[in-house]
Amino acid sequence: MIYGNEQTFSRAADRDRSLIKNVYLWMTAGLALTGVVSFGLSSNQSLMIALVSNTFLFFGIIIAELALVMYLSARIQKMSTTAATMAFALYAFLNGVTMSVIFLAYTGATISLAFFTTAATFGAMSLYAMTTKRDLSGVGHYLMMGVFGIIIVSVINIFLKSPAVYYLISYVGVLVFMGLTAYDTQNILKMSAQAGSASEEQYIKFSIMGALKLYLDFINIFLFMLRIFGRRR
Repeated sequence: MIYGNEQTFSRAADRDRSLIKNVYLWMTAGLALTGVVSFGLSSNQSLMIALVSNTFLFFGIIIAELALVMYLSARIQKMSTTAATMAFALYAFLNGVTMSVIFLAYTGATISLAFFTTAATFGAMSLYAMTTKRDLSGVGHYLMMGVFGIIIVSVINIFLKSPAVYYLISYVGVLVFMGLTAYDTQNILKMSAQAGSASEEQYIKFSIMGALKLYLDFINIFLFMLRIFGRRR
């Protein structure tokens, strides 16, 4: 009987590791696609001029990104795996287009420092979520309130143009998305219980949805880190 329980526990642990591994593979693929598109576009002067000189195009892409994330989050269970994969890839591609402007705004050293600091921070929070015995489900509501607060204050600061508020938002943003990284990672671990009895198609969708959440956490930490380190061109 004990042996049977050990086997059951081992299979559950394997599922956990497998889902987490798939989520991180999808997330890494998304970040890689974003990075390649962003760097490639920034290296093409004519395309960059067309992008930054056309306000409607630039903000149209941003609106398309937001719409795509909301659609993917709401409809992924009703989409085919091919459609979900293409939607995730398209979002990563579009994000690469909009993020290409950071190569114009910041020095290469600042971008590198922000990226590696983000990677270390993200990894530490993910590890914390995987090893802590604390249930983080109760903090999700407060973290989302923090996200909405950041958005509201950021919009107000467009008119105030306060450097102090700008940096305050940046530091709070890093803390909020660090919390969301741990929260989302722990939720993915909980999703593994459903993934164990899920079909292959559902398993892939779980992986894509988890990857999208962590991808967004990583990108937002990175952007706030850029603002903090902030050595502009």
